Amino acid sequence: MQETPFWLSVGHLLPYTMSDSNSTNFTNPSTFILLGIPGLEAAHVWISIPFCAMYAIVILGNFTILFIVKREPSLHRPMYYFLCMLVITDLVQSTSVLPKMLSIFWFNSREIHFSACLTQMYFILSFSVMQSGILVAMAFDRYVAICDPLRHSTTLTNPVVAKIGLAMVLRGVMFIFPYPFLASKWPYCRTNIIPYTYCKHIAVVKLACTDIRISSYYSLAVAFLVICLDVFCIAVSYIQILRAIFSLPTKDTRLKTFGTCSSHLCVILASYTPHIISTITQRFGHNMALYFHVLMDNVCLLVPPMLNPIIYGVRTQEIWDRLLHIFTHKGP
Repeated sequence: MQETPFWLSVGHLLPYTMSDSNSTNFTNPSTFILLGIPGLEAAHVWISIPFCAMYAIVILGNFTILFIVKREPSLHRPMYYFLCMLVITDLVQSTSVLPKMLSIFWFNSREIHFSACLTQMYFILSFSVMQSGILVAMAFDRYVAICDPLRHSTTLTNPVVAKIGLAMVLRGVMFIFPYPFLASKWPYCRTNIIPYTYCKHIAVVKLACTDIRISSYYSLAVAFLVICLDVFCIAVSYIQILRAIFSLPTKDTRLKTFGTCSSHLCVILASYTPHIISTITQRFGHNMALYFHVLMDNVCLLVPPMLNPIIYGVRTQEIWDRLLHIFTHKGP
């Protein structure tokens, strides 16, 4: 069975509470074997082309955002500080997956060390949690800017922004640490083959020869405490924002104010929509080939980091103006 994103379908862990313990056990195998995209091995080189292009856009787009925000003093504001945090999480997530994936596609380098596999798992999940928290922080910034603009500069000071960022990092670090810790303590059996392009949590869990219900229940708790709570906070923020917008006197003012939230809303859609689609296909597309689910899983990890800098670059006038200034070499 294919794993859905960990925050949306941790229930998929529950059927795997015990593996076949009649097989020969081996504790902490030295390596795992990543198959890439099962069923499409002959097309790995061709499949690598769009993935490589997406990764290039991720690197170029996100580093461009960081460069522009650093160079432009007018962008040294909470909204853009949070954007830089989001950019960093995107870079780390995609870099945790893409280099190894491309080595599988290009060089058939399928082995990954046990500790490297757990490290990759940890980075992917922890930075997913950080990313979700940063989206909440960005929603809070928009809420204060629109609903209480006179106090925005005194509420979201630089120290406060730094503390929020640190809290998001610590939350991701602490909440996800039990995942690789538990996986490193389990005995494994049958095989060390993982039919994916990277070390997914459920893929590793399915190889364990022990009762993994503690991991299942902990995953369920993380999904509720992190993602469900984050989505609730974002929804509450935007309900208040919409109330404030609709109370404005003119249509032009309402549209202009709503426009300051449009980039953040697009990023939220880009972040969650692929996971929702993946969840639906995995829940109801049991007759679909495994390679389709694996491809969808990779899209969930790569498309949001690729789209986020494009969204902010195109829809945020200050970033767009600065970008044009860099390429045209005109004065400010």
